[in-house]
Amino acid sequence: MKDQITPIALVKAVLAGEVFAVARMMSYAESLNEGCQEALNEIYRHTGKAHIVGITGVPGSGKSTLVAQLCKTIRKTKRKVGVIAVDPSSPFSGGSILGDRIRMNDLVGDSGVFIRSMATRGTLGGLARTTLTGVDILDAAGYDLVLIETVGVGQDEIDIVQAVHTTVVVSAPGLGDDIQAIKAGILEIADIHVVGKSDRSDANKTISELKSMLMLGAQSQQETKWQIPVLPTCSLNGQGIEELLSTIDNHLENLKSSGELSQRRLDIARTRLLKAAENILREKFEYHSEGKINDLTNQIISGDLHPNTAAKILLSQFLREMD
Repeated sequence: MKDQITPIALVKAVLAGEVFAVARMMSYAESLNEGCQEALNEIYRHTGKAHIVGITGVPGSGKSTLVAQLCKTIRKTKRKVGVIAVDPSSPFSGGSILGDRIRMNDLVGDSGVFIRSMATRGTLGGLARTTLTGVDILDAAGYDLVLIETVGVGQDEIDIVQAVHTTVVVSAPGLGDDIQAIKAGILEIADIHVVGKSDRSDANKTISELKSMLMLGAQSQQETKWQIPVLPTCSLNGQGIEELLSTIDNHLENLKSSGELSQRRLDIARTRLLKAAENILREKFEYHSEGKINDLTNQIISGDLHPNTAAKILLSQFLREMD
């Protein structure tokens, strides 16, 4: 039975692009299955072919609808596309609140499209802990483009730029996007700006504001071969979606010709190394701290210890055990 298949036994099917194997391997990875690492090691050896694209933007900007239309347009070019939609987590169950996006339901049944929702489970940065593992699986399974749709841009939600080759930032009229852009620094992280819902009367104002801010930002930055475009789209009628896909493709070609693609791959590898190390340390620290916090907490409450001092004591105990 499929339920009894081990992760390592799934590798061949994943590499063949079998959907059930891709889905099962992602489930194993998300559940931190003990036997999964050997399989992921083998899968990783077959990565490096997919174009990884991040789709981010403020909540309400229409990212999910845009991604659905973009997938349809990609499929017209006979390419396979995988989508990882990073959703907020339930504070009670830790699971994804939104689940597989309702707006993408009409893509179900297309074997060339794979959609997976992942819960953030409390992680900052807009990405789930296993997001890039999911990207690896889709990459190795032969998906030409992998789209990562993040929770949304915020002060701490710009990790996406360190995880993808191309970053698309979606704005929408009437959401105060000019203020949000300055606050979150999205002018710096975007390779492509998209203004969705461009059929609205106030869309031109948002487009003009973004172009003006980009011109001001360019004056203080070194010129690059890539000029960041601002593209109007309307997901309801498909306006601008083909131009968006063409721009995404052009950006990848620009990265290759300029040599920047190699640097971005190095940045992604560095980010993954550090994140993996942080996760390992966090898990070991949580295991070490179990049962040792109550005494220190009581001393903090009684005023005998400052929280910082108590933290240093806890860390000192942890480091001694690590030796």
